Amino acid sequence: MINKAYIPQLATFHQQITRITAEVGRVIVGKEKEVQLVLTCLLARGHVLIEDVPGVGKTTLAHVLAQVLGLSFQRVQFTSDLLPADIIGVSIFEQDAAQFKFHPGPIFAQMILADEVNRATPKTQSALLEAMEEQQVTVEGQTRQLPTPFFVLATQNPLHQIGTFPLPESQLDRFMMRITLGYPDHATERALLTGENRRDLIHSLHAAVTVEEINALQEAVKAVHVSEALLDYLQAILEYSRHSQHFRVGLSPRAGLSILNSTKAWALVQGRDYVLPDDIQAVLSSVVSHRLAAMMEHQDSKTLVKQLLEEVAIP
Repeated sequence: MINKAYIPQLATFHQQITRITAEVGRVIVGKEKEVQLVLTCLLARGHVLIEDVPGVGKTTLAHVLAQVLGLSFQRVQFTSDLLPADIIGVSIFEQDAAQFKFHPGPIFAQMILADEVNRATPKTQSALLEAMEEQQVTVEGQTRQLPTPFFVLATQNPLHQIGTFPLPESQLDRFMMRITLGYPDHATERALLTGENRRDLIHSLHAAVTVEEINALQEAVKAVHVSEALLDYLQAILEYSRHSQHFRVGLSPRAGLSILNSTKAWALVQGRDYVLPDDIQAVLSSVVSHRLAAMMEHQDSKTLVKQLLEEVAIP
């Protein structure tokens, strides 16, 4: 049952979210939770990193979301020779006007696909830092605001592949979530093999919401209710990560805020204006897996998150 105690327009917001997920589902099949996580990240004003092998639909998902959300969209293909100016823009001297004129780069779009972000050098990767954190860029001493909403969806190939540069911790921390899509199950893959071309289907998609409605959804996330008991649970998770012998590096205050905001957005995506413990558990792995460092190198991120969930009591 939908509770209207905290957000009077909750039913309307839930209808909008349902329209978005239904339209995306016309092209992206069998990945309902992953789509919801990306939408959650957008509504929480975060950015998402999708790490997976080539060919599982990372780029297609970005194109579909931009189309369904009605956002201005730019794709930046990251390569080893890409320069920061190729992303941010550059000032060019125009003889007719006898002055320099700034030509904005692709960063000045509402949704950015940073494709294969770890194929660029660290210098170019760092060009995204200010934009992702402060929604602005500084060029030649002048600060320029980026559009609203502003959402970066970056894709990353596994680090063992040739020609990759690992993202530094400071860059990883700018991503609210890191998710994987994985291979499709048997039924989904059969549908992909026998159905229409996914690229052709993208052109038939319609915007399910307006930019103003997305901004309203982002504002609504702030009004989602979190009880004191849930805040206690969140703090217990943070403190456990900092003092447990399993972790070399614990979760920072920024990580705590990312968990909180994404949990509230996830609750809204599910049609509620209040947070349950299940909401924290639903987003925790995506939010903290790229922020935790294990004491023992052979432990993977799934094992670390499982330890957090098992060791910290649910209120």
